[in-house]
Amino acid sequence: MINAMDDELVTALAELRAIFPDWRMGQLIANLAQAAGREGDAAVWEIEDEDLLGAARRLIERNQARQLLRV
Repeated sequence: MINAMDDELVTALAELRAIFPDWRMGQLIANLAQAAGREGDAAVWEIEDEDLLGAARRLIERNQARQLLRV
């Protein structure tokens, strides 16, 4: 079952892809896990969707100017 948070996370991932077009999807997820304070080999496996979404929102807010410069 897909819920609103899943939709928000997918939307945030799309925004991050636009801001960081050179990042592969795996890099994007790994960087989000790190931005959420997770480190180590199991970071991606152990992170909760809520934490990913929070990290994504922070990265978007901090880096929106990158996307505006490309337009």
